[in-house]
Amino acid sequence: MRICFVSRRFFPAISGMSIYAINLLRQLVAGGHDVTMVSQYYGDPERAKVYGGGPPPPVPGVRVIGLEALGEQAGGDFEADVAAMIATIEAEHARAPFDVLHAQYGYPTGWATLLAAQRLGVPCVVSIQGGDGHWVGSCCDTHRIAMERVLDNAGALLIGGTSFAGEVHDRLGTPMDRFTIVPGAVDTERFVPGAGHAGGPVRLFYHGRVDRRKGVLDMLHALPAVEGDWRCTVSGIGPDFRPAQALCAELGLGDRVTFTGYADYDRVPELYREHDVFVSPTYAEGFSNTILEAMACRHAVLSCRSVGVVDCIRDGENGLLVEAGDIPAQAAALTRLVTDAALRDRLAAAALEECRRVYSWHAVGAQIMGIYEAIRDTAPATGIDPHIPIAPCRFRAEPHLL
Repeated sequence: MRICFVSRRFFPAISGMSIYAINLLRQLVAGGHDVTMVSQYYGDPERAKVYGGGPPPPVPGVRVIGLEALGEQAGGDFEADVAAMIATIEAEHARAPFDVLHAQYGYPTGWATLLAAQRLGVPCVVSIQGGDGHWVGSCCDTHRIAMERVLDNAGALLIGGTSFAGEVHDRLGTPMDRFTIVPGAVDTERFVPGAGHAGGPVRLFYHGRVDRRKGVLDMLHALPAVEGDWRCTVSGIGPDFRPAQALCAELGLGDRVTFTGYADYDRVPELYREHDVFVSPTYAEGFSNTILEAMACRHAVLSCRSVGVVDCIRDGENGLLVEAGDIPAQAAALTRLVTDAALRDRLAAAALEECRRVYSWHAVGAQIMGIYEAIRDTAPATGIDPHIPIAPCRFRAEPHLL
């Protein structure tokens, strides 16, 4: 099968979307499919500081096409980038026809792919992720209308969990039966346990986008009240990297908290193995790739009762959960994990067992390929109006936060 995968962000960008994309691409290649990836990227150095930037690297067995988000960088002109994506998909289809188009993220990539599918007569799949549920469409009428058209007309809608599907349903009105639940997944052959805690400080680990929406500032506020012997690593870059460093200094945590900055994906499994407890005090997820990576590396996990988290972590069973933004509760939970080795070990063992059983990319990749096969040769939706009035939107000023 010939597949066009359209990504909003791919390496060197730091994003769960990058992780999702590379693992899916590897599964598709291993399944014998002919795969082209079209990926947006930031070339502007200032914007690249938030997620990482530069053209996507080669992927063995995949034709990789990088499209710099020129419109987005020039004042949030997402529409110009949608046109560029459509033109690229059409040119690649003319070179060798696709059987299925698959967009990662509903807007702008899903919107571009839906319009290309209509023009080419090829079915399309859209993975609803992250901001699609949390804020895209609540920002302005333009993006709301685009998201509604994607949700109404894609040949298949993939989403990570029931809680996230419920959020999209509540906010944008999409019927629940439109969604196919495809859970997040992790490469359980690369992400494996380390030697485990061998004395000394308990090693806390935050990895991912350094963004207050991920709760990293809450975690730093909680750390001064955490009892016991611990050290903490903050890995990644993001819009709040500098504020997080400043807060760390203000709280006097400089000797116990280390910021390591951007981490190449090939280095990430080793980083997990160097730690004991994963901290993800996030306000919302589509489905957390980093939590699954931590589970696969036999970490005890502290997270929040948030959309996209409650689908995989159950309080007291395979992790600990507190309410998002509850800093005293975070400090108390972290104290339990630091001072109670038996609790830490029990939660980590349960997380590892469940991850290997449920969240392997081999199983999830097979599920996605089955969806491709089911919609192959079906007619895409037609009559979709490509024109949407342009409304003011906060993301036109800060498009990297979309």
